[in-house]
Amino acid sequence: MSERLLEGKFLTELVLEVFRVNGLLLAAGNRLGEPLQLTSARWQVMGAIHLSGRSLTVAQIARRMGLTRQAVQRIVNDLAGLDMVKLVDNPDHKRAHLIALTDHGQQSYAAIDQSQIDWINGLANGLEKTQITEAIKLLKGLSLQLEQAQENS
Repeated sequence: MSERLLEGKFLTELVLEVFRVNGLLLAAGNRLGEPLQLTSARWQVMGAIHLSGRSLTVAQIARRMGLTRQAVQRIVNDLAGLDMVKLVDNPDHKRAHLIALTDHGQQSYAAIDQSQIDWINGLANGLEKTQITEAIKLLKGLSLQLEQAQENS
């Protein structure tokens, strides 16, 4: 029977803490977005579109955000019902529409982005830039390893 290496024990502790932080971040995002009818999931999908600077397909959003296409499609349907996104014909694919933010969606995204600035600045208070950049580097490395393992399976 195999045993965890010391590094494996520490990494297990890190993974459990990431799960905990993820839940807390989702709850905080839900609170920030509530006045705008945005959940963390809706905000995440809108962010993928906004940050890309162009309309995206559901599959493209799913890949960028590490979500399933089905989950993204459900969220897109919710956002369309709130007039925050619209489906646009895709010249490259007849069935895979492009998803674009509406004017209302752009205004809502700008409003939640502004709220996030104050929230994140408060959260960052007391943290050092080097701590944050090291954490980013570690998490990006783990993401890369997990993506490669997923592709190889």
